[in-house]
Amino acid sequence: MGQTNRRTSAWPALAVVLAVSFSALQPAAAADSLASEREQLAALARQLNLIDRLAEHAAHTAPQERARYHFDYARLRADLKRVRAGLQGYLVPQRAQPRDPVPLAGDYVRRDRADDEEPSP
Repeated sequence: MGQTNRRTSAWPALAVVLAVSFSALQPAAAADSLASEREQLAALARQLNLIDRLAEHAAHTAPQERARYHFDYARLRADLKRVRAGLQGYLVPQRAQPRDPVPLAGDYVRRDRADDEEPSP
């Protein structure tokens, strides 16, 4: 009877140990998932490049006579370019460049009443 009480009291301790060990592994799993996401997005960018080349080839081999409905390869390629640019912007973010401040006028001397109506550049 004493052993069953020990076993039931060991379960909460075991649950705490497992919870702590899983929470310690979470940052490593998050880093792995981030790397996995980047790899998947890079693969997607390569596939978009392949689709773009296929669309370019299909546009050149498409019949030149216009039917009532035709596939707009130029629009497809423009959309692919936009999606590819978005992926590239996410995978390789650009650092914000310092901007040039607007120069101050620096001339605060009032010459006559006409300057009150029109500020000098």
